[in-house]
Amino acid sequence: MNKYITEFIGTFFLVLTVGCLVLIGGGVVIAPLAIGSALMVMIYAGGHISGGHYNPAVTLGVWLRGRCPKGDVIPYWLAQLLAAVLAAAVLNYLKGEVQAKPMALKVGPALLAEFLFTFALVYVVLNSATAKANAGNSFYGLAIGFTVMTGAFAVGTISGGAFNPAVALGISIMGLTSWSNIWVYFLANLSAGVAAAAAFNFLSPEDA
Repeated sequence: MNKYITEFIGTFFLVLTVGCLVLIGGGVVIAPLAIGSALMVMIYAGGHISGGHYNPAVTLGVWLRGRCPKGDVIPYWLAQLLAAVLAAAVLNYLKGEVQAKPMALKVGPALLAEFLFTFALVYVVLNSATAKANAGNSFYGLAIGFTVMTGAFAVGTISGGAFNPAVALGISIMGLTSWSNIWVYFLANLSAGVAAAAAFNFLSPEDA
């Protein structure tokens, strides 16, 4: 149960940070830095308990890599998605009269952008936080947080820079993206998690 609560807490603060920065303030430069930092600190806070996934695509990749028990996958997903729902509800209360303007997505570019940087995120997680060669390292949180920051800078204006189905759910509830776009995030993010796990297992067979 501690693992699931940890996943809930970390995902909640990640999604809440995204919503607050976009709706209440933050700016083009500050937002990616703050979002990457939020993920980083939550990974350092909870990584030793749950692995610090805070992302269904990461959980899927870690499971396919063989470092997450099958019985934890669905509870992790539920904790992450419920945290996103609560974070969106809190954000909608905090924002007061501020109105969200849904982002207009072009499906093809958004799919590719979300796939590529979710792949990068899960690939970095697997190599920095689960590889035997990096066991016991202290840099994994920074590496993972900076990957999200990099992706947000690079393609945030194309896809919104979710790289996470829980974030996609949260921003949909917040009104930052249309509900008709949610399949783009879920398809791109989860397929990228599968691809990243396949790449890791192929490149590092000794870690199986």
